[in-house]
Amino acid sequence: MLKSKVTISDVAEAAGVSTSAVSYALNGKPGVSVETRDKVLKVADRLGWRPNSAAKALSNASANTVGLVMTHTTQVLSVETYTMELIAGLTAELEKDGYSLTVRYANSQQSELEVLRDWIATGAVDGVLLMNVELGDPRVKLFSEHSEIPVLLLCDSSAANGLTTLSDDEQSAAHLLVDYCNEIGHQRIARIAGPEELTHTFIRDSACMEETAALDMQYSCFHTDYSPEEGDKCTERLLSLPQPPTAIIYDNDVMAVSAVRTAMRLGVRVPEDLSVIAWDDSFLCRVNSPSVTALSRNIVERGRRAARMLLDLIDGKTVRSVADAASELIFRESSGPLAS
Repeated sequence: MLKSKVTISDVAEAAGVSTSAVSYALNGKPGVSVETRDKVLKVADRLGWRPNSAAKALSNASANTVGLVMTHTTQVLSVETYTMELIAGLTAELEKDGYSLTVRYANSQQSELEVLRDWIATGAVDGVLLMNVELGDPRVKLFSEHSEIPVLLLCDSSAANGLTTLSDDEQSAAHLLVDYCNEIGHQRIARIAGPEELTHTFIRDSACMEETAALDMQYSCFHTDYSPEEGDKCTERLLSLPQPPTAIIYDNDVMAVSAVRTAMRLGVRVPEDLSVIAWDDSFLCRVNSPSVTALSRNIVERGRRAARMLLDLIDGKTVRSVADAASELIFRESSGPLAS
């Protein structure tokens, strides 16, 4: 029995390309080579493909949706508070204008790019928020080539190739944390960081090395996937050194909270023998015993601000890149001078 209508999936299969490539070619959008476009058009004509009139009528209509692709492992997403607080702020602000947030999960950079290309080709979302931007990130190149879809990047403007960004002052935050450790008498410090390919990790790395060198402090750094399990492994390695650090900075809250228990299990007292500091504050840091010293950043408000900037971009307004104000350090029980 013959199918009554040929779909773009049929065309994609016959042409040996993705459905996104077919959408680009059939809708006359950039994103495919001339050869691929010609091939798709010939296959579509041969199969008798015709545009869906209802879909065509809606092609220029607003989807009232903003897209976000999550790439952290499920192990990290299930425990980290930053992303959930960010989404809480995003959705609260988007709802004011009748927009919703479409969240997709991708387990690799390639699969994320496929989702983003599909969104661009089909107009399934009105704008996109990009997180965890990497050095030389292909997503930046993709959206630089597709100015028809608004995008906001949560990263330093130096990595955005002119696209609009909302960033943290990572350098000032790094100097603040290192200076605090130095002021309370710590000369051997360490940092357990996130993935080194991330732009904000690179900036933190450089700033921490710069400040510790200026203060003549010993400094070491391990990179992890942000999970408490990886954080614990690095904590154990550091504390097993002949001259272990006396203060450790953790790039997120869950690693810091978990490290307090790891230290205690190893017979290391917090804060008498070891100060523990988190780059991100959260409810976990406040209720832990001992409570954890942390940088205070209003992540919910950051989500609201990101949503407002993205909505303005969708409305065609000129939106300049913005850097959030420097973070404040909240002093709690997990840090202090070494016991005499």
